[in-house]
Amino acid sequence: MDLAKHVVSVFKEKFKKAPAVFIAPGRINLIGEHTDYNEGLVMPTAIDKHLVFAIAPSGNDRCNIYAADFGEGVTFSIHDLNPGQTWVNYLMGMVDGFQRSGLPVRGVDCVFGGNIPSGAGLSSSAALCCGFGFALNEIFGLGLSRLDLVKTAQGSEHRFVGAMVGIMDQYASLFGEENSVMLLDCRSMTHQYLPFQFPEIAILLIDSKVKHAIASTAYNDRRAACEEGLWIIQKQQPDVQSLRDVSRVLLFQNQDKLREDVFVKCLFVVEEIARTRQAATLLQASDLKGFGELMYQTHWGLSQAYEVSCEELDMLVTLAEEERNDVIGSRMMGGGFGGCTINLVRRGQEEIFKEKVRQRYFTTFKKEPDFYPVKLSKGVHAISLPKTNP
Repeated sequence: MDLAKHVVSVFKEKFKKAPAVFIAPGRINLIGEHTDYNEGLVMPTAIDKHLVFAIAPSGNDRCNIYAADFGEGVTFSIHDLNPGQTWVNYLMGMVDGFQRSGLPVRGVDCVFGGNIPSGAGLSSSAALCCGFGFALNEIFGLGLSRLDLVKTAQGSEHRFVGAMVGIMDQYASLFGEENSVMLLDCRSMTHQYLPFQFPEIAILLIDSKVKHAIASTAYNDRRAACEEGLWIIQKQQPDVQSLRDVSRVLLFQNQDKLREDVFVKCLFVVEEIARTRQAATLLQASDLKGFGELMYQTHWGLSQAYEVSCEELDMLVTLAEEERNDVIGSRMMGGGFGGCTINLVRRGQEEIFKEKVRQRYFTTFKKEPDFYPVKLSKGVHAISLPKTNP
């Protein structure tokens, strides 16, 4: 609430009027990695790290946007959307998406700020698109559903940012619920909520502070390997639409037709989709120990088979494994080659675990990791601040 008050205060100072206020959360993904672009299953949720938007119609066709965290502002016409090199691309992309749908969007005055750690893989870009889009949808009465906004936000990143992202990040930011995770079907774009209420467990993210330049190229290489394997299997099985439809048996039947690297990458995806299904069953049975074991399996599959980890992430998970009684599950999260691990830690043991990680990690890599405790949160929504005397 302090963050929201600050953003509103900056808005009132700049624009001399009262705004509507919206919160757009970042996201985590408990399990189901690199399955989204194979029409598989993922298990994301929104978290209590978020962006706050204070926004009101400008009364004309100009958008006046101020990023409180960066101390910089931009102005652009909704009729002159030219991508630049900054965060404004995400916002222009949302305006462009509404215009492509023939919706009567107008200019706005807007201030936004947040507490989503930068570069940690918590999808601040999805929160930026979804929060701004949700706000425009509300203040102009455009009538879009949350799923419409997911697709518009994805299109914004594709066209105005050049990031060929899936739907998971936007979906989690818009559809998150407190005390729940989603089993999201990336083919049908439907989900079911699974309760995640374990008061004895804390969710702790550990930021490796690593971001390798290889990440985007390697990501595209992994996608290409999956597509190559799918194409070869489809020649034998035309009814197969994606790796979602490929069983371990079918994959092994085609092993001799696939390059070894392609086979290994496809096998990881097939097994990860199955792991995510199993994880949902274990969660419904409140078997958190079994769920955590699957998280460890996912990490080492990502590291050794899919080859998207790095020595820093592997060390963080190894340190977690040494404390399995207290760290029930751990894995790298996101596209890979840096970012965070997600850890399920018994309450009361967080500080002991953090201190061990801090010392061992610094000794090895001569840098300090960051720690982010997170809670499961509601998706994008409007808030009302208490009225204060002028």
